[in-house]
Amino acid sequence: MLDDKYILEVKNLSKRFPGVLALDKTQLKVRPGEVHALLGENGAGKSTLMKCILGMYKPDGGEIYFDGRRVTINNTSEALKIGISMIHQEINLVQHRTIAENIWIGREPGRFGILNWKALYKKAEEMLERLELDLNPKTIVGKLSVAGMQMVEIARAISYDSRVIIMDEPTSALMDNEVNKLFKIIHDLKSKGIAIIYISHKMDEIFKIADRVTVFRDGQYVGEEDIGNVDEQKLVSMMIGREINQIFPKIQVPIGDVAFEVKNLSRKGVFQDISFQVRKGEILGVSGLMGAGRSEIMQAIFGIERIDEGAIYLDGERLRIHSPKDAIKKGIGMVTEDRKLLGLVTCRSVRENITYASLDELSNWIFTNVTNENNASGDMIRMLDIKTPSQRQRVGALSGGNQQKVIVANWLLTKPKVLILDEPTRGIDVGAKSEIHKLMCKFAQDGMAIIMISSEMPEILGMSDRIIVMHEGRMKAEFNREDATQEKILASAMGVNIT
Repeated sequence: MLDDKYILEVKNLSKRFPGVLALDKTQLKVRPGEVHALLGENGAGKSTLMKCILGMYKPDGGEIYFDGRRVTINNTSEALKIGISMIHQEINLVQHRTIAENIWIGREPGRFGILNWKALYKKAEEMLERLELDLNPKTIVGKLSVAGMQMVEIARAISYDSRVIIMDEPTSALMDNEVNKLFKIIHDLKSKGIAIIYISHKMDEIFKIADRVTVFRDGQYVGEEDIGNVDEQKLVSMMIGREINQIFPKIQVPIGDVAFEVKNLSRKGVFQDISFQVRKGEILGVSGLMGAGRSEIMQAIFGIERIDEGAIYLDGERLRIHSPKDAIKKGIGMVTEDRKLLGLVTCRSVRENITYASLDELSNWIFTNVTNENNASGDMIRMLDIKTPSQRQRVGALSGGNQQKVIVANWLLTKPKVLILDEPTRGIDVGAKSEIHKLMCKFAQDGMAIIMISSEMPEILGMSDRIIVMHEGRMKAEFNREDATQEKILASAMGVNIT
């Protein structure tokens, strides 16, 4: 037995996959009633450790102690039984079922195999009220926003009355008011002695919510600190093994002629009268609150969604875009917001994911030229410095930052004149963010016109040459880089007129 002041303790845990030592004698100590932040770049071993704790992976060495006793956890059911649950970053709900069914899945009230719907909805309603969530337990989950689904995930995890709750990027899809609601829930859980392991790449959140922090790098334990003893620079240095003095390495490049323009773009009930230009070498930032219509406009430009009115021009030529295939042929590429759902085929190889948008150009008549495909993929891996054992590696096994580079590589192969980036650094670590930002600057230097949607204010301010702000489906404001401030952008996003 170990010191019972820790509810969860991991000692010298190791996990090896073919050709990769994912965890190398790592450790983690979590006290009851604390928020313990776990930091590290993508690929540092955070997720692997959590999967070992949850019984999804079997460790190759080391020990796990829970409440002072050594435990062997073989599956997630056993983890839940002893008191460990997890809120995953990727939504893991049954889309065609109700909120109530998702919260109490596998634990539905009833007798003799007959489900008691009245009791189910009552229990779910009580849980939602406890968390102050304004949701109807009878609502089908698939009809919710991503943020709504995330709150249901949180409700389900808490419903197990666990003593340790792991939260993996829990605010990635939440707006500020929902983040504040989550933090209130976390404080309530802390007061009841429940421990939270909090995984996030958002430094401001770490300093607001965490009591202590543990840092991993390259599968190894780097150190543990009380949050009051560190600043952002020290944590970044611990995470990447070097200092980053410039998270947003914006390079000023000559801005050329207008490359891309939309005029009076409208889609009934979604966005209205949208007009803007993007010049060669320019990064146009698009800001606004969730639901303001940012992504929907870009999806319409790319041919994913329809346009009711308006016109799109590239190099002065009016385009007729009815599908993404039309957009690609005309010279438009788009990195989508959800890389797992819309950007990658995670069960396929790195090579296939890099080349799928360019197969027409890499083919001889009806057959893909494998040599051309290998060469093109290899060139992109080297150019973007994608960390992968080989082109044949399953892309789902790469870190988040490298997955994002694979998506960028896929679109670069199409030789776009305009590149749309929707939340290009969401869910990736600070080092990978810096690399993506450097690539954006390189593309701008090469004369590409870039449109970047971001919910992160420092990214919008740090990387944009010009910024447009959306509010309820309309363009509310436009700022040059030197005139933009966080206060002005936020006020515009909330519909307040700036004087």
